Amino acid sequence: MRLTIPLLTLVVCGLLIGCSSMMLQPADFSWPVESVLKSDNKGMVQENRYQLSFSIKPMLFAETADSTNVAGITVRMIRDQMGYYYLVAPKFKNVYVFMAAEGGLKLENKIMISEGGMSSPAFNARPPHVQLLNGNDKPQLLSKSGIQEGAK
Repeated sequence: MRLTIPLLTLVVCGLLIGCSSMMLQPADFSWPVESVLKSDNKGMVQENRYQLSFSIKPMLFAETADSTNVAGITVRMIRDQMGYYYLVAPKFKNVYVFMAAEGGLKLENKIMISEGGMSSPAFNARPPHVQLLNGNDKPQLLSKSGIQEGAK
């Protein structure tokens, strides 16, 4: 009996330690350059370098109210240090921020950039932010929560 309680305590502690989650930190998920992806006739884009593919139909519908004309759309995508994906395309009014979710990408934020739509958007990595370029417009620094005013 004397050995049973300490032995049982040791077993329970071992089980609890074995079930605890592990976190590997710090981690940097950022991509050094943006990816330029062209959609196929099903609205799918594929990034071969990072083994990532997904449908852009819901995003196109949100921007254009059209999810049938999906072939040949050029989408620009970059990933920040925290693992958020930023997506934009010419004529879009918004930059879309997604987070990886089980079996897909979940919308985290939609950042309004231009009511008239962007002419030639592009991304640069500017850790900890993402820089948005659009033709001759002033570059803007973005985070998952929006435009970062005064960030350098």
